[in-house]
Amino acid sequence: MAFLPSIFFLFLLFLHVFDANALVPFACDPRDGAHTNNLPFCRVSLPIQERVKDLIGRLTLQEKISLLVNNAAPVPRLGIKGYEWWSEALHGVSNVGPGTRFGRNFLGATSFPQVITTAASFNASLWEDIGRVVSDEARAMYNFGDAGLTFWSPNVNILRDPRWGRGQETPGEDPVVAGKYAASYVRGLQGYDGNRLKVAACCKHYTAYDLDNWNGVDRFHFNAKVSKQDLADTFDVPFRACVLEGKVASVMCSYNQVNGIPTCADPNLLRNTIRGQWKLNGYIVSDCDSVGVLYDNQHYTRTPEEAAAVSIKAGLDLDCGPFLAVHTEAAIRKGLLNEVDVNNALVNTITVQMRLGMFDGDGQPYGNLGIRDVCTAANNQLALEAARQGIVLMKNGGPSLPLSIIRHRTVAVIGPNSDVTVTMIGNYAGVACGYTTPLQGIARYVQTIHQAGCIDVACLDNRLFGAAENAARQADATVLVMGLDQSIEAEFKDRVGILLPGHQQELVSRVAMASRGPTILVLMSGGPIDVSFAKNDPRIAGIIWAGYPGQSGGTAIADVLFGTTNPGGKLPMTWYPQDYLAKVPMTIMGMRADPARGYPGRTYRFYKGPVVYPFGHGMSYGNFVHTIAQAPKIMAVPLHGLRTGNSTFSSAAVRVTRAKCNRLSVGVHVNVKNVGSKDGSQTLLIFSKPPAGQWSPHKQLVAFEKVHVPARSQQTVKIGIHVCKHLSVVDKNGIRRIPMGEHRLHIGDLRHSVSLHASALGEIKV
Repeated sequence: MAFLPSIFFLFLLFLHVFDANALVPFACDPRDGAHTNNLPFCRVSLPIQERVKDLIGRLTLQEKISLLVNNAAPVPRLGIKGYEWWSEALHGVSNVGPGTRFGRNFLGATSFPQVITTAASFNASLWEDIGRVVSDEARAMYNFGDAGLTFWSPNVNILRDPRWGRGQETPGEDPVVAGKYAASYVRGLQGYDGNRLKVAACCKHYTAYDLDNWNGVDRFHFNAKVSKQDLADTFDVPFRACVLEGKVASVMCSYNQVNGIPTCADPNLLRNTIRGQWKLNGYIVSDCDSVGVLYDNQHYTRTPEEAAAVSIKAGLDLDCGPFLAVHTEAAIRKGLLNEVDVNNALVNTITVQMRLGMFDGDGQPYGNLGIRDVCTAANNQLALEAARQGIVLMKNGGPSLPLSIIRHRTVAVIGPNSDVTVTMIGNYAGVACGYTTPLQGIARYVQTIHQAGCIDVACLDNRLFGAAENAARQADATVLVMGLDQSIEAEFKDRVGILLPGHQQELVSRVAMASRGPTILVLMSGGPIDVSFAKNDPRIAGIIWAGYPGQSGGTAIADVLFGTTNPGGKLPMTWYPQDYLAKVPMTIMGMRADPARGYPGRTYRFYKGPVVYPFGHGMSYGNFVHTIAQAPKIMAVPLHGLRTGNSTFSSAAVRVTRAKCNRLSVGVHVNVKNVGSKDGSQTLLIFSKPPAGQWSPHKQLVAFEKVHVPARSQQTVKIGIHVCKHLSVVDKNGIRRIPMGEHRLHIGDLRHSVSLHASALGEIKV
C-alpha cells in the first residue's frame, strides 16, 4: 500500500472545515446551553488552583465519584461533557484504548518504529522530535472529537529478561537510556508552554513490571520480590527521570505486587515516592482493572470497599476500569474513606485537564491543528529517518554489505517477514498512513524474486523451502527477512525460548547453502534472538536487526542494504545464548549475579557470561577513529559539612545527598574522525567502571551522544558526565553513593581514568 495521497486528506478537510460540530470543547463552551461559562472555574484569567477548587466545590459526592474512572461521566448541569481518559501514543497515535478512533475523519496517523527500534538510535533529539509530531497529530484528532488529550505512554520499564513479550515497547535494558528516552519523549509530547500541556503523557508501569505470562505465572498474580538496591539502582531510575526531568503529567501503577503490596495500593510507592520525593505535578492512574485485580485476583483486601479505600488513600487518583465508580461511595459510608480523599484525587486529575485547556471553552490552544497536519510528508519522512537510525548492522563479513545495484541486479527476497505490513509497527500501534514492505523497498533498487519460505513466522513445516532455495540459486544476492511478530511476543505472551521459531533456522541455513551470491539475514523482533548459528556461518555474509521498523520499515531496510543509509544503530539490549535462560527464571528479579547458587545476573551491567551480541553492538560501513581531546584526571566532589583538610572520606563512597551536585560534571571532549569514504553517524557510548566494591556493576553507561560525521572529516563532541547521577552507585539499603577513587571511562577502545576525591565546599576543583 502506498502512502495515502495528500489530496485525499485535503478533500476530507474540505468536508469538515465548515462543520460547526467538528471542534467541540470539553467544557465552558458558550454554546453548551448550560449557562455556566461565567462561573469561576471557566475563567481563564484565574489561577488554575482557584478554578479547580471552585469546580470541585460545586460537585455532588456522586458526581465526584463518577469522575474517578477512565470513562468519566458528564456533568450536564455544569456544562461538562463526558471524557475518556484512555488513549495511547506509544510510537504514534494508537487505536488501542477507547479514547481514540480512526475512520471518521482520520484514516491513519504516522506510525513510527516500535520503541525498542527507536531506542537503538541512541538519539535523544530524535526521540523528542517524534513526541512533538505525535502530539501534533493527537491534538488534530482531538480537535475533531476523535481522540482525547491524555495519552498513557511511554512504557519505560527496564527490559530485564529477554523473554518478556512487552520488551518491544521499552527503550531497552539500560536505566540511563530508559530515563533519557522517557524525559525526551515526554517533553516532545507535552510541549514547552510552561504549565500548559499540549497533551498529557504518562510513564508506565510503575514499578518492577516486566513479566506478563510465563510458566504459569501471570502479571495479575505475580509478586515481584525486589531488593531496595535494585529498585533504586535499576527499576525506578527511568520513572524518576520521567517525573523530575520530563515533568510528566501522569504515572501509571502496575498490576503486580512489589514485595507483597500491590503497586496501586502502596503509599510508599505512590504518595511518598512519586508525589512526595519526586513532586509529581499530575495524576496517578491504575493500569486497567488493576484495582479490581488486587481484590479479585490477589485477594489483598477482604472487601471491595477496602480495595477502593486503600488505593485512593495510597495516592491513586484515577482508575482505569469501573471499580472505584462502583465501590467508593460504600467505602465512604463505611468510614473507610473520607470525601476529602476523593477531593484530593480530583484536584490532581482536574488540574491536568485545566492545564490542557479543557475548561477554556472555544479558546482552545493548538485549535488550528487539523486533518492537514496528520500523515504529512514531513511526518512520514521523520518515520523513515527514525527507522534508518534504529537499524543495527550486526555482522558484515567480507565486507559484503552494502549490496551493489550493478553486481546484484536480481535479489531473492525470502522469509515470512519479507512482505509484511502490520508486523512492522509492533504493538500499541494505530492505523499507519501507509506501508512500504521490505520486498517493496528492495524492488525500488533492483529486480526481485520473492518466496515466503514459511507461511508465517511460526514456520511449522518446510514445505515451501524448495521454492525458496530455487529463488536463491537464480539471484545475484539473497535477503532473508525472518524473526518474530505479535503471535510470538506480545502483551500477556512471554516467550519460552529465544531461538528463531519453528523451522526458521533450517530455512536460513538451507537458503544460504543454495544461494549463489551473498546471503543477508534481516531480523524483525522486539526481543533478542539467539542467532549464533548465523553469526558463525561464513555463508551468511551479513546480519541486520530492524526491530519493528514502522510504516516505512521496508524503505529503511533497503536503504541500509544498498548503502543509501550508512547504519549507525546500536543494540539497546544484550543478545543472550539460549542456554542462559535455564539459569534465570523470569520470576527472580535480582539484577546482580550470585555465583554461590549459579545465578549469572542480568543485563550487561551485572552479567559476565557469553553473549551472542553485547549491549551497544552495532557496525557501520564507515571507519571511525576516536581520540580524547580533553578530559580531567582528577575531580573534587564538594561535600556539605566537610572541613578543609579533612580526608576522612577520601576513599569512601559518600551519600549523594552530602554532595553539592549542581553542575558537578566531568567534561569529556572526544574527537570523532571518519576515515572512511561514506558519510555516517557515530554513536558514542561512554561507560564507567567504578572503583571496586560490593555495590558496583561491572560497568555502566554514563553518557551517550549521536554525531554525524561526513567522510574524511572530524567532529569534536563535548560530553558532560553528571557525577551524582551517573558516577554514583547504590548500596544494599537503596542509598545512592559516589565512590571516591578511580573511575575508568570506556569510549570504544579508548580508556581514561578520572579520580574523584571529597573536598570542602570552599576548595577549588582540580
